[in-house]
Amino acid sequence: MVHEAPHASSFQMLLQLLLLLLLRAEPLRSAELTFELPDNAKQCFHEEVEQGVKFSLDYQVITGGHYDVDCYVEDPRGNVIYRETKKQYDSFTYKTEAKGVYQFCFSNEFSTFSHKTVYFDFQVGDEPPILPDMGNRVTALTQMESACVTIHEALKTVIDSQTHYRLREAQDRARAEDLNSRVSYWSVGETIALFVVSFSQVLLLKSFFTEKRPVNRAVHS
Repeated sequence: MVHEAPHASSFQMLLQLLLLLLLRAEPLRSAELTFELPDNAKQCFHEEVEQGVKFSLDYQVITGGHYDVDCYVEDPRGNVIYRETKKQYDSFTYKTEAKGVYQFCFSNEFSTFSHKTVYFDFQVGDEPPILPDMGNRVTALTQMESACVTIHEALKTVIDSQTHYRLREAQDRARAEDLNSRVSYWSVGETIALFVVSFSQVLLLKSFFTEKRPVNRAVHS
């Protein structure tokens, strides 16, 4: 008779508990978007939020100009609750005082020729506990529950790191493409200048070795 190893059984139970917790977990209301913001333009987004709910806004300029943008957030009454100018990246968290549609806008109106690419992550609400009644428990977590919480926090860290490195990769790629285009234009200009100088030198040297014959003029008496 073959007996199953205890650690294999514990691993299967851990996977089952993780799957159950993932099915029970309610996802946050969130929006993650990367969009293009032309020069002298403004782009606004709207979200309806209940009273007493916390929301957060994270944004970053990926490409364009000096990597800066104006951003402001308005509540349903039209009051500006957040405003920053010429920021490359920032984060804003707010707990709503009134129910209604909140508006957050990104402005590139101060730029006359720089095209921007902006990323933002907008989240509404608090993350639900991974375990039921976790905040009201008086007993200690079991070893398996502690492992689930640890894995959950590690996965959140991985997601944040992936987002950060994805943005850095996009930003570095845009800079590399811009540098490559500038080097290409400079190389084409140098090539044209080299041909012009070489052709001018050939003509100049040719003029030095060209025999000039004297012109005989007949004198009529």
